[in-house]
Amino acid sequence: MEIRISGVTKQFYPDIVALRDVYLTIPQGDFVYLVGPTGSGKTTLMRLITRELVPTKGQITVGDCNLRSLGAIDLAYYRRDIGVVFQDFRLIEGLTVYENISFVQEAIGMPKNLVRERTGEILDRLGLWRRRHLYPEQLSGGEQQRVAIARAMVNCPGILLADEPTGNLDLATAEDIMSILLSINASGTTVLVATHNQYIVDEFRQRVVGIRRGRVVRDERKGRYEADGDL
Repeated sequence: MEIRISGVTKQFYPDIVALRDVYLTIPQGDFVYLVGPTGSGKTTLMRLITRELVPTKGQITVGDCNLRSLGAIDLAYYRRDIGVVFQDFRLIEGLTVYENISFVQEAIGMPKNLVRERTGEILDRLGLWRRRHLYPEQLSGGEQQRVAIARAMVNCPGILLADEPTGNLDLATAEDIMSILLSINASGTTVLVATHNQYIVDEFRQRVVGIRRGRVVRDERKGRYEADGDL
């Protein structure tokens, strides 16, 4: 699904402007890094795409959906096509790897046979099959992030949003997670990654959208973390 952000401003009470007059188009199947200082508006932009927030001004359209006009039922269906991965994993501690992944499918009423099939497929794809009966505290940070990605991807969303997915990981594990995200993108999923990891952005070159003080300040194909003029 194509994401179109048109003249979007987001202001929080009383006068905090998180985003200001943002225009951005992300075609279906794109891979985009969102880079910029802490507080620049990257996470706010992602929360607008998931429709946790509504723009103060402007419009966001995803596919044929105008997010501002979605009712409660349509919003629930829309969110099924959005996968989200967080820096802190947000796994359910009392559930096994298998249960963490199957839970999100059961919650939307998916038939049990399809839950088993999809969960098994994603566990195998992300190299987690032998870890399926373990609990989150028994896993390494990289394995927990794999589970978080598996949970986000098991319903085959058209868009994957990853907010600092390598922030708590060592370099080798971060590279592994990036390889997974790129393989997901290669299958046709639109991927947006908000990150401060300069090495990852420079090593795995993709489209880079720079945000500073709520404004898009650059948009480069195969860009680096820093613009050439900033080096």
